[in-house]
Amino acid sequence: MSELFAQIAPNRFAGLRNRTGLHTSQLPWMRAAAITLCALAVLLLTSLALSAQDADRMAKLEAQVAAAQSAGDNAWMLTSSALVLLMTGPGLALFYGGLVRKKNVLSTMMQSFALMALISVLWALFGYSLAFGSGNSFIGGLQHSLLRGVGAAPNASYAGTIPEQTYMVYQLMFAIITPGLIAGAFAERMKFSAMLLFTGLWSIFVYDPLAHMVWGQGGFLNAALGGRFPTLDFAGGTVVHISSGVSALVCALYLGKRVGYPKQAMPPHSVTLSFIGACLLWVGWFGFNAGSAMAASGLASSAFVATHFATAAAVLGWAGAEWLRNGKPSVLGGISGAVAGLVAITPASGFVTPMSAMIIGLTAGVVCYLMVAVVKSAFGYDDSLDAFGVHGVGGTLGALLTGIFATQAVNPILKDAQGNPIPMGLLEGNAGQMGNQLIGVLISWAFAIVGSLVLLKITDVLVGLRVTEEDEIQGLDLSQHGEVGYDFES
Repeated sequence: MSELFAQIAPNRFAGLRNRTGLHTSQLPWMRAAAITLCALAVLLLTSLALSAQDADRMAKLEAQVAAAQSAGDNAWMLTSSALVLLMTGPGLALFYGGLVRKKNVLSTMMQSFALMALISVLWALFGYSLAFGSGNSFIGGLQHSLLRGVGAAPNASYAGTIPEQTYMVYQLMFAIITPGLIAGAFAERMKFSAMLLFTGLWSIFVYDPLAHMVWGQGGFLNAALGGRFPTLDFAGGTVVHISSGVSALVCALYLGKRVGYPKQAMPPHSVTLSFIGACLLWVGWFGFNAGSAMAASGLASSAFVATHFATAAAVLGWAGAEWLRNGKPSVLGGISGAVAGLVAITPASGFVTPMSAMIIGLTAGVVCYLMVAVVKSAFGYDDSLDAFGVHGVGGTLGALLTGIFATQAVNPILKDAQGNPIPMGLLEGNAGQMGNQLIGVLISWAFAIVGSLVLLKITDVLVGLRVTEEDEIQGLDLSQHGEVGYDFES
């Protein structure tokens, strides 16, 4: 460009000199200045063009990074959804199925399996909307009933990098297993029809409102989205375990004891099945807790690690306490300790360090063992499979300990009016959080007690709750389903 301009410039400046009277000695510097200006203009235009191209490339790169993050997060959340479903079937089905007498193994497993179907349908019809739709502080609305508006677009209020449909199906798996846990209390004596009616109603009138209060936008206890009493519950200490465990105790007291209990021994018919179920629960719980990060992120890793170490410590806590008391540790005690640790770390998993998680797990193992081995015997209630002793007590303990050990170094979810992180737990100087945790626990207890009592009464009036004594003695496999779990004569 500069060479071309140099060839043209003499004639141009010759004309300029003739018109303006400029002396020939002035032309060289004017020519140089013109050449320089022209070069600068060319450089400026080139720079602008390159800047536009760079901006376009950066925009495309950012879009590709966002798409890759969304794909990774979505893959993790779909995997977590499958892991949580695995907790119900086969995990919980095998765990509970092995703990009952062999004449009730199929009926117990069928309860878990039936809930996988029943709760899924209710969730699609209106359950998801009641739990996570926009509503008031206690219940969501019906704008997402029949899954309207729940598609590939993310819901930024809950999970900004995954489709809302993925978020919906992940939360469904929690809704499935929660009433399934209650079944441990009324095992071996509730009608199958009554189980379906009660758990369906319980899911609508107890679980959905509690899920909205703790996790829904604007929920009364929501710690991240404007709750009046921000209760830290990362993955379901209040929503899942306290609600199911306390409801289990109400069911056990309302139905009364099994025929022959406690005079007649009723040992598990297959600890082997329960052992396999417990191992599946341990694995599936990584989806339960680490999946609650809603992304394949560092927080998911933290929750994963906390879950594992808490569970390991709880096994040692339960087994050690049993060893000291009975002179030997049992396999059943070991696997029960694992479940107790998994329960207790659930609300804390996304807020505590690995060492704090181990303290929570160890404490839960010992406390839940004492509840099952000492307190239950002292009061004489027939919580068949210890749903209250493990889930109700473990969930309550975990929720309160979360208020002590939560740290902003793991998850700075609590913020001041200016959006700055504030201390999380008691050890960081936030004593008020213990009050919030206690309020969340008390509301969950009260909601579960009142709701369960009302729904049990309704179910009892409509279809009757308990099988006849003859059917109970025969076993629920035959009396409710016309089948047997083991046919050794074929």
